[in-house]
Amino acid sequence: MKKNLIAIAMGSLITLSAPFYSIADSNPAVHAQVEYSQFVTKRQVVDQLLADAVKAFKSPARVSHAGFTAKMPSNMEMVTARLLEAYQLEPYRTDLLMSAANAQIYNKNVDRAIELFEQVLTVAPDDLDAHSYLAVWQKFKGNDKASQKHMEKIYALNKGRESDLKRIFSTVDRVLSTPLKEKAGQSLGDNGAIVTLGYALNPDGSMHDILIKRLETTLEMAKANPKAFIVLTGGVPQNHKTEGKLMADWLIQHGISADRIIEENYATSTVGNALYSSYALARHNIKHATIISSASHVRRGQTLFEIASWQTGPQNITFDTVAYPDKPLDELKQASDKEILGIYRDALRTYGLWSYRSYPLESR
Repeated sequence: MKKNLIAIAMGSLITLSAPFYSIADSNPAVHAQVEYSQFVTKRQVVDQLLADAVKAFKSPARVSHAGFTAKMPSNMEMVTARLLEAYQLEPYRTDLLMSAANAQIYNKNVDRAIELFEQVLTVAPDDLDAHSYLAVWQKFKGNDKASQKHMEKIYALNKGRESDLKRIFSTVDRVLSTPLKEKAGQSLGDNGAIVTLGYALNPDGSMHDILIKRLETTLEMAKANPKAFIVLTGGVPQNHKTEGKLMADWLIQHGISADRIIEENYATSTVGNALYSSYALARHNIKHATIISSASHVRRGQTLFEIASWQTGPQNITFDTVAYPDKPLDELKQASDKEILGIYRDALRTYGLWSYRSYPLESR
């Protein structure tokens, strides 16, 4: 049925009046003008394709294991396919290409994503975001010359963006080179905070064992730093309960004063954890924060919190991490490509580049 609708819409572009020419340069446009009724037909097909993309994007909602959260790959293939079908009908809609490319990033198919980002540049060679994505993902692939070529173009277009990307690269490299640890490396002092990242609740609204282990690590550190604030971040509801609230209840039951606890009950991803919590850290003028999460997750968490704090402050705030060893730390000494991909992907989202920018499929 969908193919028939697309064929009808595409066919309407053939039985048209004379081609439209640009007054400015007399070059023919990508497609000819159509009568209003025909245009509406095409619009309806595009809208339906985007609605199908949204449906695929949202189902299943999410899967999570050891702190790594992502859409199911099969769903991302469906999202990509629907976006590209819509792009066939609307060849000026580079937002569709951008969204399709990022769907492939979620699907861990970086080569395909690079192809789609490069296709954006054939339409808009000065597109700053496309060059930014390509600089990052070519670097991820180890193609340093290609990455540098895009960085030079970015510098010519926007020196601030080039500087920010260099800072992201430097932050990721530093975090990846820092050894994981199970104990705090320093006392938090008078302006310190503990930030504990949530983990998906069980369907009945109870806490997963992984989240309880993070809380046990938090409790130990909270007792060693009695003046530190404690930020508990996680807002994905299950059975009308959120991670932030349940974590707070658990710590209070184990002797931690409620006056020290800041609940963040809205974040639905690590990006949200960083963005929402950064304002709590700014409000209390925190100078150093220790992030607690699973060992396979803390490096991504630290990177995102550092990037989020660039906008909110406090100025010169520093971060480190304490890992609950969901896996032996020796196995995680060298970050996997999967982990590094997740770090770069979410670093760009935290920085402000939206992954999906095709209404109604819009998501940071």
